[in-house]
Amino acid sequence: MLKGKPDKSKLPSRHVTEGPARAPHRSYYYAMGLTEEEIAQPLVGVATCWNEAAPCNIALSRQAQAVKLGVKAASGTPREFTTITVTDGIAMGHEGMRSSLASREAIADTVELTMRGHCYDALVGLAGCDKSLPGMMMAMVRLNVPSVFLYGGSILPGKVPAGADVPEDFADRDLTVQDMFEAVGRHQNGSLSDAALAILERVACPSAGACGGQFTANTMACVSEAIGLALFNSSGSPAPYESRDQYASASGEAVMALLEKNIRARDVVTRKSLENAARVVACTGGSTNAGLHLPAIAHEAGIDFFLDDVCEIFRDTPYFVDLKPGGQFVAKDLFDAGGIPVVMKELRRAGLIHEDCVTASGRSIGEELDLIDRGPDGRVIHPVDAPITKTGGVVGLKGNLAPEGAIVKVAGMSPEEQVFSGPARVFECEEDAFEAVKARAYKEGEVLVIRNEGPAGGPGMREMLSTTAALSGQGMGKKVALITDGRFSGATRGFCVGHVGPEAAQGGPIALIRNGDVITIDAVAGEISVDLDDAAVEARRADWGGPRATNYASGALWKYAQLVGATYKGAVTHPGAAVETHVYMDL
Repeated sequence: MLKGKPDKSKLPSRHVTEGPARAPHRSYYYAMGLTEEEIAQPLVGVATCWNEAAPCNIALSRQAQAVKLGVKAASGTPREFTTITVTDGIAMGHEGMRSSLASREAIADTVELTMRGHCYDALVGLAGCDKSLPGMMMAMVRLNVPSVFLYGGSILPGKVPAGADVPEDFADRDLTVQDMFEAVGRHQNGSLSDAALAILERVACPSAGACGGQFTANTMACVSEAIGLALFNSSGSPAPYESRDQYASASGEAVMALLEKNIRARDVVTRKSLENAARVVACTGGSTNAGLHLPAIAHEAGIDFFLDDVCEIFRDTPYFVDLKPGGQFVAKDLFDAGGIPVVMKELRRAGLIHEDCVTASGRSIGEELDLIDRGPDGRVIHPVDAPITKTGGVVGLKGNLAPEGAIVKVAGMSPEEQVFSGPARVFECEEDAFEAVKARAYKEGEVLVIRNEGPAGGPGMREMLSTTAALSGQGMGKKVALITDGRFSGATRGFCVGHVGPEAAQGGPIALIRNGDVITIDAVAGEISVDLDDAAVEARRADWGGPRATNYASGALWKYAQLVGATYKGAVTHPGAAVETHVYMDL
């Protein structure tokens, strides 16, 4: 008997390390150089989405090594493994985007299977790109093990070299990948030269890290802190900063403390913590994709927290953090201003935060906020009682065009700009819309409708950044509106409504719209409607030919399309915790 041997009688790893019958299993661990003491310690999964697909993930492997040092320092045995990532910036604007949302489910599934298959006792998950963040958090809540999330960090802002021959508005600002997509629109309309485009693409993304604005990756990184799965301020430090290793090591130590106290992911992710997370999305002008991912995370805990619930919180949360794409600043600026802890401290000052929620440190939100001595800088983080606008940067919509709801990002828009009415111009897929925009085959005042891009109908619920960025690049971002049953990138700006449900493939009203139908979007009132009465809608439904056929008759995307549920519930693919008969941690 090893002196001081940990009690594994209630830990999953007992199934692979304890007793004579597990001698073959232990022999594998000895083969990897582990000692008897290390085999006897709790086994901690260290999961990363490292790959060479994009800068968002390239620094994760290094950070995982620091996590492992933290686990070891706290008498745990780390076991590193990787899973996939589909990076939206690379997948954007072509067929590859169909893989993006489906990858969220694949990440959660593969982390679950790895943890189950090897009986790991706790989890530190590192992620860097859009869908990998919620996918990793979903796995944590599904498994209900002691868990700590760590963001890989944001990219540094790009800068045009002095004297470079580019338009002045590009030369004078911090650049993000959003600027590159909009530069394509400028190039298409002849206001940006080939040479200027070549300069911009070489300087817009100067380092490792995820897209720098308050796009989906940084939005969900902020969520990781607000919801309690990440250590306070761990999401803010840019990816190249060596200080990330300190957060990584601290995350490894923290998960061992959670294991000792038996604080599990579902002790952290509660209805109250989900509401805290939605508050932070709203006040930072975060991505509309949070309206998809928060319900999906809630689903893993058996909590009904749908798009309506998210939007209800958005409705009465002031928008006071000035971040791109609606505002001026990038993630590094937010970190320099004190990060999400300062933002949450301001929300607390307004009585908008549940302080009793437990966090990855083992302390409550209130206890963590008591340790923060900084206040708003008035530049990036405004005082909550002097916000940029009085309501959140994202708004939910409902009406006869979207009975199950829709969502629109209004950060940076005036109230007058949040109401739009015009005739529909209908496109059956994103490619058709993009070609029309490129050819200027649309008119000011129209509502562009892109359908058949929902979770099942796409399949994959693609983002429309190429189309919206081209509109912005052409100077038409505020002169037309765009609605879709697909998604928009967190980098999208302009009056763009996504997540329209039910989707076209399910026979939602968006499937029945025709060119010229008058559509009204009122983000102030939270309404979206088409000027058709019920009888007209039903007459068109009788003539509807059913869902559009796709080319995805087999493989992962076919499987996803068969399983995926409603958008307002998070576009999830399994029944969730509500019907569980066991929890992994208790097997």
